[in-house]
Amino acid sequence: MARFAADSGSPEAIGQAARTIAEQFPRALEPHFQDEEVGLLPQLAAVGQNALVVRTLDEHARLRELNRKLATEPTDAATLLAFSTLLHDHVRFEERELFEIAQTLLYPEH
Repeated sequence: MARFAADSGSPEAIGQAARTIAEQFPRALEPHFQDEEVGLLPQLAAVGQNALVVRTLDEHARLRELNRKLATEPTDAATLLAFSTLLHDHVRFEERELFEIAQTLLYPEH
């Protein structure tokens, strides 16, 4: 949705997508980020997976900052596109790398 709105160039579509993200971020993404930051990432750091931890924390920080920008500048197509792209890439990274490595190292019996 966000990528299509950003690509459309329509200030209305961009604004609506930005407002939706800003409204949903605290309920949908922030709790997920905090769960990882408090639970999973310290465990991964303890087994030497510092690069994964750093990347995850960096991407969480960048997504939070982009969300703040969207809340204050809801018609900025570039910010909306950056948020959309980073969120897509972050989810893929978690699915393909972070969670796979966590499962293998932290929960090998599963």
